[in-house]
Amino acid sequence: MAEKTEASNGSSVMTGAARLVLLTLASGQFLMALDSSVMNVSIATVAKDVGTSVTGIQGAITAYTLVMAVLMIPGGKVGAIIGRKRAFMIGCVVYALGSFTTAIAPNLPVLLLGWSFLEGVGAALILPAIVALVAGNFGERQRPAAYGLVAAAGAIAIGLGPLIGGIATTYFSWRWVFAGEVVMVVGILALARRVADAPPDRRPRIDVVGAVLSALGLGGFVYGVLRSDEWGWFSPKPGKPSWFGFSPVVWLMLAGLFVIWLFFRWEHRLARQGKEPLVDPDLLRNRQLSGGLTMFFFQYLIQMGVFFVVPLFLSVALGLSALETGVRILPLSLTLLAAAVGIPRLLPEVSPRAVVRIGLLAMVAGAVTLMAALDTSSGAEVTTVPLLLVGLGMGALASQLGSVTVSAVPDELSADVGGVQNTVTNLGASIGTALAGSVMIAVLTSSFLSNVEQSPAIPAEAKSQATVQLSAGVPFVSDAQLQAALDKSGASSEASQAALDANADARIDGLKVALAILALTGLVGLFFVQRIPTTQPGSAHRPDD
Repeated sequence: MAEKTEASNGSSVMTGAARLVLLTLASGQFLMALDSSVMNVSIATVAKDVGTSVTGIQGAITAYTLVMAVLMIPGGKVGAIIGRKRAFMIGCVVYALGSFTTAIAPNLPVLLLGWSFLEGVGAALILPAIVALVAGNFGERQRPAAYGLVAAAGAIAIGLGPLIGGIATTYFSWRWVFAGEVVMVVGILALARRVADAPPDRRPRIDVVGAVLSALGLGGFVYGVLRSDEWGWFSPKPGKPSWFGFSPVVWLMLAGLFVIWLFFRWEHRLARQGKEPLVDPDLLRNRQLSGGLTMFFFQYLIQMGVFFVVPLFLSVALGLSALETGVRILPLSLTLLAAAVGIPRLLPEVSPRAVVRIGLLAMVAGAVTLMAALDTSSGAEVTTVPLLLVGLGMGALASQLGSVTVSAVPDELSADVGGVQNTVTNLGASIGTALAGSVMIAVLTSSFLSNVEQSPAIPAEAKSQATVQLSAGVPFVSDAQLQAALDKSGASSEASQAALDANADARIDGLKVALAILALTGLVGLFFVQRIPTTQPGSAHRPDD
Protein backbone atom coordinates (compact mmCIF):
# COMPACT_ATOMS: atom_id res chain seq x y z
CA MET A 1 0.00 0.00 0.00
CA ALA A 2 1.16 3.50 -0.82
CA GLU A 3 0.59 4.77 2.68
CA LYS A 4 2.73 2.12 4.33
CA THR A 5 5.45 2.54 1.73
CA GLU A 6 5.61 6.23 2.45
CA ALA A 7 5.78 5.59 6.15
CA SER A 8 8.59 3.11 5.75
CA ASN A 9 10.55 5.74 3.87
CA GLY A 10 10.23 8.07 6.82
CA SER A 11 7.29 10.14 5.59
CA SER A 12 4.34 10.86 7.86
CA VAL A 13 2.45 12.93 5.28
CA MET A 14 -0.81 11.41 4.05
CA THR A 15 -1.70 11.23 0.37
CA GLY A 16 -5.15 12.12 -0.98
CA ALA A 17 -6.05 8.43 -1.13
CA ALA A 18 -4.99 7.97 2.49
CA ARG A 19 -7.15 10.93 3.54
CA LEU A 20 -10.13 9.38 1.77
CA VAL A 21 -9.57 6.09 3.62
CA LEU A 22 -9.32 8.01 6.88
CA LEU A 23 -12.54 9.89 6.08
CA THR A 24 -14.33 6.57 5.50
CA LEU A 25 -13.19 5.03 8.78
CA ALA A 26 -13.73 8.25 10.74
CA SER A 27 -17.26 8.48 9.31
CA GLY A 28 -17.95 4.97 10.57
CA GLN A 29 -16.70 5.95 14.03
CA PHE A 30 -18.79 9.14 13.90
CA LEU A 31 -21.92 7.16 13.07
CA MET A 32 -21.36 4.66 15.89
CA ALA A 33 -20.75 7.40 18.47
CA LEU A 34 -23.67 9.52 17.25
CA ASP A 35 -26.26 6.97 18.38
CA SER A 36 -24.99 7.12 21.96
CA SER A 37 -25.91 10.80 22.39
CA VAL A 38 -28.25 11.95 19.64
CA MET A 39 -31.51 10.67 21.17
CA ASN A 40 -30.95 11.59 24.82
CA VAL A 41 -32.48 15.04 24.30
CA SER A 42 -35.59 13.41 22.78
CA ILE A 43 -36.27 10.72 25.40
CA ALA A 44 -39.66 12.13 26.40
CA THR A 45 -40.76 12.63 22.78
CA VAL A 46 -39.66 9.16 21.66
CA ALA A 47 -41.37 7.58 24.66
CA LYS A 48 -44.65 9.33 23.81
CA ASP A 49 -44.45 8.42 20.10
CA VAL A 50 -43.91 4.70 20.67
CA GLY A 51 -46.33 4.43 23.60
CA THR A 52 -43.90 3.78 26.44
CA SER A 53 -42.31 5.56 29.41
CA VAL A 54 -38.95 7.12 30.15
CA THR A 55 -38.02 3.81 31.77
CA GLY A 56 -38.84 2.00 28.52
CA ILE A 57 -36.50 4.23 26.52
CA GLN A 58 -33.87 3.83 29.23
CA GLY A 59 -34.17 0.09 28.65
CA ALA A 60 -33.73 0.55 24.89
CA ILE A 61 -30.58 2.66 25.36
CA THR A 62 -29.17 0.15 27.83
CA ALA A 63 -30.03 -2.80 25.58
CA TYR A 64 -28.28 -1.14 22.62
CA THR A 65 -25.02 -0.70 24.50
CA LEU A 66 -25.37 -4.13 26.11
CA VAL A 67 -25.80 -5.90 22.75
CA MET A 68 -22.62 -4.19 21.57
CA ALA A 69 -20.80 -5.11 24.76
CA VAL A 70 -21.57 -8.83 24.57
CA LEU A 71 -21.01 -9.14 20.80
CA MET A 72 -17.99 -6.87 20.31
CA ILE A 73 -15.27 -9.49 20.88
CA PRO A 74 -17.05 -12.19 18.79
CA GLY A 75 -17.57 -9.48 16.16
CA GLY A 76 -13.82 -8.90 16.04
CA LYS A 77 -13.23 -12.64 15.60
CA VAL A 78 -15.73 -12.77 12.74
CA GLY A 79 -13.83 -9.95 11.07
CA ALA A 80 -10.61 -11.93 11.35
CA ILE A 81 -12.31 -14.89 9.65
CA ILE A 82 -14.15 -13.19 6.79
CA GLY A 83 -11.86 -10.16 6.41
CA ARG A 84 -11.93 -6.81 8.19
CA LYS A 85 -13.22 -4.87 5.19
CA ARG A 86 -16.00 -7.36 4.53
CA ALA A 87 -16.99 -7.32 8.21
CA PHE A 88 -17.01 -3.51 8.12
CA MET A 89 -19.29 -3.44 5.07
CA ILE A 90 -21.64 -6.18 6.30
CA GLY A 91 -21.85 -4.39 9.64
CA CYS A 92 -22.81 -1.17 7.83
CA VAL A 93 -25.62 -2.97 5.98
CA VAL A 94 -26.99 -4.52 9.20
CA TYR A 95 -26.71 -1.16 10.94
CA ALA A 96 -28.61 0.55 8.12
CA LEU A 97 -31.38 -2.05 8.38
CA GLY A 98 -31.58 -1.33 12.10
CA SER A 99 -31.72 2.43 11.53
CA PHE A 100 -34.49 2.04 8.95
CA THR A 101 -36.48 -0.22 11.29
CA THR A 102 -36.10 2.31 14.10
CA ALA A 103 -37.18 5.18 11.83
CA ILE A 104 -40.53 3.49 11.16
CA ALA A 105 -40.99 1.86 14.60
CA PRO A 106 -44.65 2.13 15.73
CA ASN A 107 -44.02 0.72 19.22
CA LEU A 108 -41.34 -0.21 21.73
CA PRO A 109 -40.78 -3.85 20.57
CA VAL A 110 -40.01 -2.71 17.01
CA LEU A 111 -37.79 0.07 18.39
CA LEU A 112 -35.90 -2.54 20.43
CA LEU A 113 -35.49 -4.74 17.34
CA GLY A 114 -34.13 -1.93 15.19
CA TRP A 115 -32.21 0.28 17.58
CA SER A 116 -31.12 -2.08 20.34
CA PHE A 117 -30.57 -5.33 18.42
CA LEU A 118 -29.85 -4.75 14.71
CA GLU A 119 -27.86 -1.56 15.23
CA GLY A 120 -26.02 -3.22 18.11
CA VAL A 121 -25.09 -6.22 15.93
CA GLY A 122 -23.93 -3.94 13.13
CA ALA A 123 -21.80 -1.88 15.49
CA ALA A 124 -20.21 -5.06 16.90
CA LEU A 125 -18.91 -5.84 13.41
CA ILE A 126 -17.94 -2.27 12.49
CA LEU A 127 -16.02 -1.01 15.52
CA PRO A 128 -13.36 -3.78 15.86
CA ALA A 129 -12.88 -3.66 12.08
CA ILE A 130 -12.14 0.08 12.20
CA VAL A 131 -9.25 -0.47 14.63
CA ALA A 132 -7.73 -3.19 12.43
CA LEU A 133 -8.29 -1.26 9.19
CA VAL A 134 -6.47 1.80 10.56
CA ALA A 135 -3.50 -0.44 11.39
CA GLY A 136 -3.70 -2.10 7.98
CA ASN A 137 -4.00 1.08 5.89
CA PHE A 138 -1.51 3.38 7.60
CA GLY A 139 2.18 3.07 8.32
CA GLU A 140 3.66 3.19 11.78
CA ARG A 141 4.45 6.91 11.67
CA GLN A 142 1.00 7.82 10.34
CA ARG A 143 -0.91 5.57 12.68
CA PRO A 144 -0.99 7.74 15.85
CA ALA A 145 -2.44 10.65 13.88
CA ALA A 146 -4.95 8.34 12.16
CA TYR A 147 -6.12 6.83 15.45
CA GLY A 148 -6.33 10.32 16.93
CA LEU A 149 -8.49 11.64 14.09
CA VAL A 150 -10.80 8.62 14.24
CA ALA A 151 -11.18 9.15 18.00
CA ALA A 152 -11.82 12.85 17.38
CA ALA A 153 -14.62 11.92 14.96
CA GLY A 154 -16.26 9.95 17.75
CA ALA A 155 -15.81 12.87 20.14
CA ILE A 156 -17.37 15.26 17.61
CA ALA A 157 -20.37 12.93 17.26
CA ILE A 158 -20.86 12.77 21.02
CA GLY A 159 -20.54 16.54 21.24
CA LEU A 160 -22.86 17.41 18.35
CA GLY A 161 -25.33 14.56 18.90
CA PRO A 162 -27.62 16.42 21.33
CA LEU A 163 -27.83 19.44 19.01
CA ILE A 164 -28.53 17.28 15.95
CA GLY A 165 -31.18 15.35 17.83
CA GLY A 166 -32.72 18.55 19.17
CA ILE A 167 -32.98 20.18 15.73
CA ALA A 168 -34.45 17.05 14.13
CA THR A 169 -36.99 16.48 16.91
CA THR A 170 -38.09 20.12 17.11
CA TYR A 171 -38.43 20.94 13.42
CA PHE A 172 -38.98 17.52 11.86
CA SER A 173 -39.08 14.26 13.83
CA TRP A 174 -36.64 12.16 15.79
CA ARG A 175 -37.28 9.50 13.14
CA TRP A 176 -35.40 11.60 10.59
CA VAL A 177 -32.20 11.07 12.60
CA PHE A 178 -32.33 7.34 11.91
CA ALA A 179 -33.38 7.90 8.29
CA GLY A 180 -30.34 10.16 7.95
CA GLU A 181 -28.14 7.38 9.32
CA VAL A 182 -29.30 5.13 6.46
CA VAL A 183 -28.21 7.79 3.94
CA MET A 184 -24.88 8.16 5.73
CA VAL A 185 -24.27 4.41 5.60
CA VAL A 186 -24.83 4.45 1.83
CA GLY A 187 -22.14 7.12 1.53
CA ILE A 188 -19.72 5.15 3.72
CA LEU A 189 -20.24 2.00 1.64
CA ALA A 190 -19.52 3.98 -1.54
CA LEU A 191 -16.23 5.22 -0.08
CA ALA A 192 -15.27 1.88 1.50
CA ARG A 193 -14.13 0.40 -1.85
CA ARG A 194 -10.94 2.48 -1.51
CA VAL A 195 -10.11 0.93 1.86
CA ALA A 196 -7.53 -1.86 1.67
CA ASP A 197 -8.35 -4.98 3.64
CA ALA A 198 -6.30 -5.92 6.70
CA PRO A 199 -5.93 -9.70 6.37
CA PRO A 200 -5.06 -11.46 9.64
CA ASP A 201 -1.87 -13.47 9.97
CA ARG A 202 -3.93 -16.57 10.73
CA ARG A 203 -7.52 -17.75 10.65
CA PRO A 204 -8.81 -17.73 14.23
CA ARG A 205 -11.52 -19.93 15.66
CA ILE A 206 -14.48 -18.54 17.57
CA ASP A 207 -14.73 -19.70 21.15
CA VAL A 208 -18.49 -20.34 21.11
CA VAL A 209 -18.65 -21.45 24.76
CA GLY A 210 -16.75 -18.34 25.84
CA ALA A 211 -19.00 -16.10 23.74
CA VAL A 212 -22.14 -17.62 25.29
CA LEU A 213 -20.76 -17.40 28.83
CA SER A 214 -19.69 -13.76 28.42
CA ALA A 215 -23.07 -12.82 26.90
CA LEU A 216 -25.02 -14.54 29.70
CA GLY A 217 -22.82 -13.13 32.44
CA LEU A 218 -22.74 -9.53 31.26
CA GLY A 219 -26.36 -9.62 30.13
CA GLY A 220 -27.65 -11.05 33.41
CA PHE A 221 -25.75 -8.56 35.55
CA VAL A 222 -26.75 -5.46 33.57
CA TYR A 223 -30.36 -6.65 33.20
CA GLY A 224 -30.53 -6.99 36.97
CA VAL A 225 -29.32 -3.41 37.44
CA LEU A 226 -31.78 -2.19 34.82
CA ARG A 227 -34.79 -3.84 36.50
CA SER A 228 -33.89 -2.62 39.98
CA ASP A 229 -36.09 0.47 39.69
CA GLU A 230 -39.15 -1.72 39.07
CA TRP A 231 -38.39 -4.78 41.20
CA GLY A 232 -36.33 -3.24 44.02
CA TRP A 233 -32.65 -3.70 44.75
CA PHE A 234 -32.94 -6.16 47.65
CA SER A 235 -36.48 -6.33 49.06
CA PRO A 236 -39.09 -6.95 46.36
CA LYS A 237 -41.51 -4.10 45.76
CA PRO A 238 -45.25 -4.70 46.35
CA GLY A 239 -46.75 -6.87 43.65
CA LYS A 240 -43.35 -7.68 42.15
CA PRO A 241 -41.68 -11.11 41.96
CA SER A 242 -39.82 -12.50 44.93
CA TRP A 243 -37.19 -15.25 44.77
CA PHE A 244 -36.53 -16.79 48.20
CA GLY A 245 -37.54 -13.57 49.89
CA PHE A 246 -35.32 -11.32 47.80
CA SER A 247 -35.83 -9.24 44.67
CA PRO A 248 -34.81 -11.06 41.45
CA VAL A 249 -32.28 -8.24 40.97
CA VAL A 250 -30.03 -9.73 43.67
CA TRP A 251 -30.07 -13.16 42.06
CA LEU A 252 -29.56 -11.85 38.53
CA MET A 253 -26.51 -9.83 39.58
CA LEU A 254 -25.05 -12.72 41.58
CA ALA A 255 -25.69 -15.15 38.73
CA GLY A 256 -24.16 -12.71 36.26
CA LEU A 257 -20.98 -12.37 38.32
CA PHE A 258 -20.75 -16.14 38.77
CA VAL A 259 -21.07 -16.77 35.02
CA ILE A 260 -18.41 -14.12 34.33
CA TRP A 261 -16.13 -16.00 36.75
CA LEU A 262 -16.88 -19.22 34.85
CA PHE A 263 -16.06 -17.39 31.62
CA PHE A 264 -12.58 -16.45 32.85
CA ARG A 265 -11.98 -19.97 34.18
CA TRP A 266 -12.93 -21.34 30.76
CA GLU A 267 -10.60 -18.90 29.01
CA HIS A 268 -7.68 -19.91 31.26
CA ARG A 269 -8.43 -23.58 30.55
CA LEU A 270 -8.32 -23.04 26.78
CA ALA A 271 -5.09 -21.09 27.06
CA ARG A 272 -3.45 -23.86 29.10
CA GLN A 273 -4.50 -26.42 26.47
CA GLY A 274 -2.93 -24.36 23.71
CA LYS A 275 -6.33 -23.55 22.17
CA GLU A 276 -7.56 -20.10 21.22
CA PRO A 277 -9.74 -18.37 23.85
CA LEU A 278 -12.19 -15.59 23.12
CA VAL A 279 -10.05 -13.27 25.23
CA ASP A 280 -6.41 -14.14 25.85
CA PRO A 281 -5.90 -14.02 29.66
CA ASP A 282 -2.32 -12.85 29.09
CA LEU A 283 -3.67 -9.80 27.27
CA LEU A 284 -5.48 -8.63 30.39
CA ARG A 285 -2.31 -9.04 32.49
CA ASN A 286 -0.74 -6.20 30.50
CA ARG A 287 -0.61 -3.36 33.05
CA GLN A 288 -0.88 -0.55 30.51
CA LEU A 289 -3.72 -2.19 28.59
CA SER A 290 -5.72 -3.08 31.70
CA GLY A 291 -5.22 0.47 32.98
CA GLY A 292 -6.52 1.98 29.77
CA LEU A 293 -9.49 -0.39 29.66
CA THR A 294 -10.40 0.39 33.27
CA MET A 295 -10.36 4.12 32.58
CA PHE A 296 -12.51 3.60 29.49
CA PHE A 297 -15.04 1.78 31.68
CA PHE A 298 -15.24 4.58 34.26
CA GLN A 299 -15.33 7.28 31.59
CA TYR A 300 -18.29 5.79 29.75
CA LEU A 301 -20.15 4.87 32.93
CA ILE A 302 -20.06 8.49 34.13
CA GLN A 303 -20.49 9.92 30.63
CA MET A 304 -23.62 7.97 29.73
CA GLY A 305 -25.07 8.44 33.21
CA VAL A 306 -24.72 12.21 32.79
CA PHE A 307 -26.13 12.04 29.25
CA PHE A 308 -29.19 10.28 30.69
CA VAL A 309 -29.74 12.48 33.76
CA VAL A 310 -29.11 15.99 32.42
CA PRO A 311 -31.50 15.81 29.42
CA LEU A 312 -34.22 14.54 31.75
CA PHE A 313 -33.76 17.58 34.00
CA LEU A 314 -33.85 19.95 31.04
CA SER A 315 -36.62 18.35 28.98
CA VAL A 316 -38.91 16.88 31.66
CA ALA A 317 -38.31 18.86 34.87
CA LEU A 318 -37.95 22.23 33.09
CA GLY A 319 -40.08 21.40 30.05
CA LEU A 320 -37.55 22.56 27.45
CA SER A 321 -37.94 21.45 23.85
CA ALA A 322 -35.52 18.97 22.33
CA LEU A 323 -33.75 21.81 20.50
CA GLU A 324 -33.47 23.94 23.64
CA THR A 325 -32.13 20.89 25.49
CA GLY A 326 -29.54 20.30 22.76
CA VAL A 327 -28.44 23.94 22.90
CA ARG A 328 -28.06 23.75 26.68
CA ILE A 329 -25.82 20.68 26.32
CA LEU A 330 -23.65 22.47 23.72
CA PRO A 331 -21.12 23.77 26.33
CA LEU A 332 -20.13 20.15 26.95
CA SER A 333 -19.49 19.73 23.23
CA LEU A 334 -17.25 22.78 23.07
CA THR A 335 -14.87 21.77 25.86
CA LEU A 336 -14.95 18.13 24.74
CA LEU A 337 -13.75 19.05 21.24
CA ALA A 338 -11.25 21.60 22.53
CA ALA A 339 -9.62 19.05 24.85
CA ALA A 340 -9.79 16.05 22.48
CA VAL A 341 -8.14 17.94 19.62
CA GLY A 342 -6.13 20.56 21.48
CA ILE A 343 -4.25 18.45 24.05
CA PRO A 344 -2.45 16.20 21.50
CA ARG A 345 -1.69 19.19 19.27
CA LEU A 346 -0.49 21.63 21.94
CA LEU A 347 0.98 19.15 24.47
CA PRO A 348 2.25 16.20 22.41
CA GLU A 349 4.64 15.02 25.14
CA VAL A 350 2.37 15.50 28.14
CA SER A 351 2.05 12.68 30.67
CA PRO A 352 -0.99 10.52 29.77
CA ARG A 353 -1.42 9.67 33.45
CA ALA A 354 -1.64 13.34 34.41
CA VAL A 355 -4.17 14.11 31.66
CA VAL A 356 -6.34 11.10 32.56
CA ARG A 357 -6.29 12.01 36.26
CA ILE A 358 -7.23 15.63 35.55
CA GLY A 359 -9.91 14.50 33.10
CA LEU A 360 -11.53 12.14 35.59
CA LEU A 361 -11.43 14.81 38.31
CA ALA A 362 -13.06 17.28 35.93
CA MET A 363 -15.93 14.85 35.28
CA VAL A 364 -16.39 14.25 39.01
CA ALA A 365 -16.28 18.02 39.66
CA GLY A 366 -18.94 18.57 37.01
CA ALA A 367 -21.27 15.97 38.55
CA VAL A 368 -20.75 17.35 42.08
CA THR A 369 -21.25 20.97 40.95
CA LEU A 370 -24.52 20.13 39.24
CA MET A 371 -25.67 18.05 42.20
CA ALA A 372 -25.05 20.99 44.55
CA ALA A 373 -26.75 23.53 42.24
CA LEU A 374 -29.94 21.60 41.48
CA ASP A 375 -33.06 22.88 43.19
CA THR A 376 -36.76 23.14 42.36
CA SER A 377 -36.18 26.81 41.55
CA SER A 378 -33.12 26.11 39.35
CA GLY A 379 -33.20 27.15 35.73
CA ALA A 380 -31.40 25.66 32.76
CA GLU A 381 -28.39 27.91 33.36
CA VAL A 382 -27.24 25.77 36.32
CA THR A 383 -26.07 23.10 33.88
CA THR A 384 -23.60 25.33 31.99
CA VAL A 385 -20.54 25.19 34.26
CA PRO A 386 -21.01 21.50 35.20
CA LEU A 387 -21.29 20.52 31.54
CA LEU A 388 -18.19 22.54 30.66
CA LEU A 389 -16.31 20.52 33.30
CA VAL A 390 -17.73 17.16 32.19
CA GLY A 391 -16.93 17.93 28.54
CA LEU A 392 -13.39 18.93 29.46
CA GLY A 393 -12.91 15.65 31.27
CA MET A 394 -14.38 13.59 28.44
CA GLY A 395 -12.15 15.31 25.89
CA ALA A 396 -9.04 14.87 28.03
CA LEU A 397 -9.67 11.14 28.40
CA ALA A 398 -10.51 10.75 24.70
CA SER A 399 -7.21 12.39 23.77
CA GLN A 400 -5.15 9.74 25.57
CA LEU A 401 -6.90 6.43 26.21
CA GLY A 402 -7.13 5.13 22.63
CA SER A 403 -3.40 5.59 22.11
CA VAL A 404 -2.65 4.05 25.52
CA THR A 405 -4.53 0.83 24.80
CA VAL A 406 -3.48 0.32 21.16
CA SER A 407 0.21 1.00 21.88
CA ALA A 408 0.20 -1.54 24.73
CA VAL A 409 0.30 -4.53 22.35
CA PRO A 410 1.85 -5.46 18.98
CA ASP A 411 0.07 -4.34 15.80
CA GLU A 412 -1.21 -7.83 15.01
CA LEU A 413 -3.29 -7.74 18.22
CA SER A 414 -4.87 -4.36 17.43
CA ALA A 415 -8.21 -5.90 16.40
CA ASP A 416 -8.36 -7.99 19.58
CA VAL A 417 -7.68 -4.86 21.61
CA GLY A 418 -10.34 -3.03 19.62
CA GLY A 419 -12.90 -5.69 20.47
CA VAL A 420 -12.07 -5.73 24.18
CA GLN A 421 -11.92 -1.92 24.31
CA ASN A 422 -15.34 -1.51 22.72
CA THR A 423 -16.75 -4.21 24.98
CA VAL A 424 -15.54 -2.34 28.05
CA THR A 425 -16.80 1.05 26.85
CA ASN A 426 -20.24 -0.28 26.01
CA LEU A 427 -20.41 -2.23 29.26
CA GLY A 428 -19.62 0.99 31.11
CA ALA A 429 -22.24 2.85 29.06
CA SER A 430 -24.96 0.28 29.71
CA ILE A 431 -24.23 0.09 33.44
CA GLY A 432 -24.03 3.90 33.67
CA THR A 433 -27.43 4.36 32.03
CA ALA A 434 -29.04 1.52 33.99
CA LEU A 435 -27.52 2.58 37.32
CA ALA A 436 -28.36 6.28 36.97
CA GLY A 437 -31.90 5.49 35.86
CA SER A 438 -32.64 2.90 38.54
CA VAL A 439 -31.23 5.01 41.39
CA MET A 440 -33.12 8.05 40.13
CA ILE A 441 -36.46 6.22 39.96
CA ALA A 442 -35.92 4.56 43.36
CA VAL A 443 -35.20 7.87 45.09
CA LEU A 444 -37.97 9.61 43.14
CA THR A 445 -40.50 7.02 44.35
CA SER A 446 -39.40 7.14 47.97
CA SER A 447 -39.27 10.95 48.06
CA PHE A 448 -42.61 11.44 46.27
CA LEU A 449 -44.51 9.07 48.57
CA SER A 450 -42.89 10.67 51.61
CA ASN A 451 -43.82 14.17 50.41
CA VAL A 452 -47.40 13.09 49.68
CA GLU A 453 -47.72 11.46 53.10
CA GLN A 454 -46.56 14.65 54.85
CA SER A 455 -48.79 17.03 52.85
CA PRO A 456 -51.90 18.22 54.76
CA ALA A 457 -53.55 19.30 51.48
CA ILE A 458 -53.86 15.75 50.15
CA PRO A 459 -56.81 13.71 51.54
CA ALA A 460 -56.02 10.57 53.52
CA GLU A 461 -57.82 8.40 50.98
CA ALA A 462 -55.66 9.79 48.15
CA LYS A 463 -52.53 9.18 50.21
CA SER A 464 -53.53 5.57 50.75
CA GLN A 465 -54.25 5.09 47.03
CA ALA A 466 -50.90 6.66 46.09
CA THR A 467 -49.01 4.38 48.46
CA VAL A 468 -50.67 1.28 47.02
CA GLN A 469 -50.54 2.24 43.34
CA LEU A 470 -47.14 3.94 43.18
CA SER A 471 -45.01 2.02 45.70
CA ALA A 472 -43.72 -0.17 42.85
CA GLY A 473 -42.27 2.86 41.07
CA VAL A 474 -43.19 6.49 40.35
CA PRO A 475 -42.73 7.44 36.69
CA PHE A 476 -40.47 10.39 35.83
CA VAL A 477 -43.08 12.78 34.41
CA SER A 478 -43.37 16.49 33.71
CA ASP A 479 -45.70 18.86 35.55
CA ALA A 480 -47.96 18.97 32.49
CA GLN A 481 -48.26 15.17 32.37
CA LEU A 482 -49.01 14.96 36.09
CA GLN A 483 -51.53 17.82 35.90
CA ALA A 484 -53.37 16.03 33.08
CA ALA A 485 -53.56 12.85 35.17
CA LEU A 486 -54.79 14.79 38.21
CA ASP A 487 -57.46 16.58 36.19
CA LYS A 488 -58.65 13.24 34.84
CA SER A 489 -58.92 11.85 38.38
CA GLY A 490 -60.97 14.84 39.55
CA ALA A 491 -58.52 15.97 42.25
CA SER A 492 -59.14 19.35 43.87
CA SER A 493 -56.94 22.30 42.92
CA GLU A 494 -55.35 22.33 46.38
CA ALA A 495 -54.56 18.60 46.27
CA SER A 496 -53.30 18.90 42.68
CA GLN A 497 -50.88 21.68 43.62
CA ALA A 498 -49.62 19.68 46.59
CA ALA A 499 -49.03 16.66 44.33
CA LEU A 500 -47.22 18.85 41.77
CA ASP A 501 -44.97 20.26 44.50
CA ALA A 502 -44.28 16.77 45.86
CA ASN A 503 -43.37 15.54 42.37
CA ALA A 504 -41.10 18.54 41.67
CA ASP A 505 -39.20 17.99 44.94
CA ALA A 506 -38.95 14.23 44.32
CA ARG A 507 -37.63 14.71 40.78
CA ILE A 508 -34.80 16.87 42.05
CA ASP A 509 -34.01 14.39 44.83
CA GLY A 510 -33.78 11.56 42.30
CA LEU A 511 -31.55 13.53 39.93
CA LYS A 512 -29.21 14.64 42.74
CA VAL A 513 -28.73 11.15 44.15
CA ALA A 514 -28.08 9.76 40.65
CA LEU A 515 -25.39 12.42 40.13
CA ALA A 516 -23.92 11.61 43.55
CA ILE A 517 -23.60 7.93 42.57
CA LEU A 518 -21.86 8.91 39.30
CA ALA A 519 -19.45 11.21 41.17
CA LEU A 520 -18.68 8.47 43.71
CA THR A 521 -17.96 6.06 40.84
CA GLY A 522 -15.52 8.57 39.37
CA LEU A 523 -13.66 8.84 42.66
CA VAL A 524 -13.33 5.05 42.75
CA GLY A 525 -11.80 5.26 39.27
CA LEU A 526 -9.00 7.49 40.58
CA PHE A 527 -7.51 4.48 42.38
CA PHE A 528 -6.76 2.86 39.01
CA VAL A 529 -5.09 5.82 37.29
CA GLN A 530 -1.64 4.59 38.39
CA ARG A 531 -1.82 1.94 35.66
CA ILE A 532 -1.67 4.64 32.96
CA PRO A 533 1.91 5.33 31.74
CA THR A 534 3.58 8.67 32.37
CA THR A 535 5.11 9.00 28.89
CA GLN A 536 3.55 9.07 25.44
CA PRO A 537 3.69 5.92 23.25
CA GLY A 538 6.87 5.82 21.22
CA SER A 539 8.81 7.98 23.68
CA ALA A 540 12.48 7.13 23.98
CA HIS A 541 12.21 6.92 27.75
CA ARG A 542 9.73 4.54 29.32
CA PRO A 543 9.21 4.62 33.09
CA ASP A 544 9.79 1.56 35.18
CA ASP A 545 6.40 1.88 36.85
